[in-house]
Amino acid sequence: MSQRVAVTGVGMVTPLGHDTDSTWQSLVNGKTGTARITAFDPDGFASQVAGEVKNWEPESYLDRKTIRRTDRFVQFAFKAADEALEEAQLEITKENAERIGVLVGTSMGGLVSLSREYDVLKERGPNRVSPFLLPLMLPDMASGQLSIRLGARAANYAIASACSSGADALGEAANLIRRGDADVVLAGGSEATIAPIVVAGFAAAKALTNANNEPDSASRPFDSQRDGFVIAEGAAVLVLESEKHALQRGAKPLAEFAAYAATSDAHHVTQPLDDAAGAAKAMELAVHRAGMKPDEIDYINAHGTSTPLNDKAETQAIKRAFGEEVAATIPISSTKSMTGHLLGAAGAVEAGISVSALMHGVIPPTINYRSPDPDCDLDYVPNVARAMAIRTVLSNSFGFGGHNSSLLFRQWDE
Repeated sequence: MSQRVAVTGVGMVTPLGHDTDSTWQSLVNGKTGTARITAFDPDGFASQVAGEVKNWEPESYLDRKTIRRTDRFVQFAFKAADEALEEAQLEITKENAERIGVLVGTSMGGLVSLSREYDVLKERGPNRVSPFLLPLMLPDMASGQLSIRLGARAANYAIASACSSGADALGEAANLIRRGDADVVLAGGSEATIAPIVVAGFAAAKALTNANNEPDSASRPFDSQRDGFVIAEGAAVLVLESEKHALQRGAKPLAEFAAYAATSDAHHVTQPLDDAAGAAKAMELAVHRAGMKPDEIDYINAHGTSTPLNDKAETQAIKRAFGEEVAATIPISSTKSMTGHLLGAAGAVEAGISVSALMHGVIPPTINYRSPDPDCDLDYVPNVARAMAIRTVLSNSFGFGGHNSSLLFRQWDE
């Protein structure tokens, strides 16, 4: 029988705060982190709203050399990992380093650095491009640089599955532990892609909101007036450990990482299946692999992007996976209504939120829910957080390319 996997630490950097506690407090109080873009002048762009990490000052904890040689998405991962390790009270030493791995997912890696250096190439010529461009932009560099910084010497790689990247990184990290390849894995996702080329591209694909006059309420999952997602940035890293390792060193598990499942729609680059079968199958598999029944899920943290197609399809998938009667009884919320959509980091941030919900017995709301959509007719915990006993949480992440991933967390039982 495979060993249980414990979550012993969580770290976050989000549009709501630079740590888990400030993010959580904003979530349960229904505060938004979305606003008009400040990273560049968005005048003339169809979408001008983002969830930016505010007051980011990497020089407060990184030296100049490290800042110069790391992209923003790597710096976010450093900060999140530091917090997670501190909470886990885990020290990486020569004795345990070969049993500690790092898996940090991302959808685009250092695209902001690439965009900046391309401008240098055009304006100043090839000899002025930074020699650090490749290590700045490569998507594996959050994992690679974090492994170097910490001295973690087990598996170290990145997963890129669009907006499922962070969730898939966590799932594969748990698999590493279950098959005995590592005792501990620092896993999650990081993203920093609020750049003109990215915003223009998503807007051209009609994926982003046009609610530029209402930036604080532009992300409105499951609402009939939703018109696209709000692009966002940030990171989350969780410390996952084998039960044996955690208990031997006296760690206190925050939650159990109970199951992971991933499927593919094999249908379309950006659109979900009409019958939502792929997403439903991921949820069904996660529940089955955790040895649970559909009516034992207490809360679903939805992918809930605030796009017309996704929210309708996810609602349909939940009904298909759980049956309409059970689905109607499960509280569901989209925390993207407050954070915006962190792309490859979203699944990791929402995993951290799921663990916080288990620990505090509170479901964060779906804010900006004003006008019900007949196609989205489940319990979305509208506008106000809900206190209740929570033993199990399912967290969904779906991505361009047909990716469907579901993570299942539950309270740790001794």
